[in-house]
Amino acid sequence: MIINLKFKQRFVDLKTRNRQSRINTIFQQVIGNFQERGIMYKKYFLLSLLVLTCSVLSVSAQNHLQESLKAGNSDVPVGYRLVWSDEFDYEGQPDPAVWNHEQGFVRNNELQWYQPQNATVSGGVLVITGKKESVSNPKYEAASGDWRRNRQFAEYASSCIKTAGKKEFLYGRFEIRAKIPTASGSWPAIWTLGKSMPWPSNGEIDIMEYYRIKEIPHILANTAWGTDKPNNAKWNTQTVPFSHFTDKAPDWTDKFHIWRMDWDEEAIRLYLDDELLNETWLRDTQNGAVGNYTNPFKQPHYILLNLAIGGDHGGTPDDAAFPLKYEIDYVRVYQTEL
Repeated sequence: MIINLKFKQRFVDLKTRNRQSRINTIFQQVIGNFQERGIMYKKYFLLSLLVLTCSVLSVSAQNHLQESLKAGNSDVPVGYRLVWSDEFDYEGQPDPAVWNHEQGFVRNNELQWYQPQNATVSGGVLVITGKKESVSNPKYEAASGDWRRNRQFAEYASSCIKTAGKKEFLYGRFEIRAKIPTASGSWPAIWTLGKSMPWPSNGEIDIMEYYRIKEIPHILANTAWGTDKPNNAKWNTQTVPFSHFTDKAPDWTDKFHIWRMDWDEEAIRLYLDDELLNETWLRDTQNGAVGNYTNPFKQPHYILLNLAIGGDHGGTPDDAAFPLKYEIDYVRVYQTEL
């Protein structure tokens, strides 16, 4: 669907430029003829002016179509408007005006070293690549009690990108089309974090996680918020065995799928290919004392896309499966029309 959308946009761009060139030519010819021949060609001028007017209207219509395609309006849900998207229709690094990169060892005792070069945009998709490679840890301290420092090397590398401080949203429909790696050790995710307060009082929404639980692959959809203890979350978690999807579609892993969040003042609903996986009512998500009893899902959140490897939940990596490819076709955020 998005490939067709991008093709249409490029076609409209070319067609619009050609029309505008033809209009300029017609206009110059009409003015020149009129000035040279005078009133004898008044009828010709009026007829040409009519043609010019029709052409201008046509260009206006084409421009409107172009803007609609750029905004993805052909797929805009009824009652919503598109407020932001990244269609990844460029080449190189993810747009630095939108995305930040995490660096190094970050969380969950994961095995990978996060670095920018493992996230690239090419052929209309963002590709986060998990690689088996040795990366030296510049913060290494053998005696440190912090796992981020007492590892001299990382044996794997990947990327995590996020919109923190650049694109943050309060409520809306979030839609991400992606194809995920499923080999042992893979831990891809689409998630959000609130802009204020430390975790988990800032609120976490896992639109998608994939990892193995007791060696059985699962798709997860979760929300988390704060309690009376620091770093202790209350979770609403739904774990769906991966077989639930692959039994219906044996080639499931070879295809792109659409993960969606519908988030408003009352609830958060998480979907995979239009199947509801989890529902969280915001009346139940008040933080504890650490979070000053606020509701973390009534503040703007930013988006994270990452491929973790191993760690607390990823499991033992299957080195024969590397490199791992996590492909994201687009990220879109809609909000209700005023």
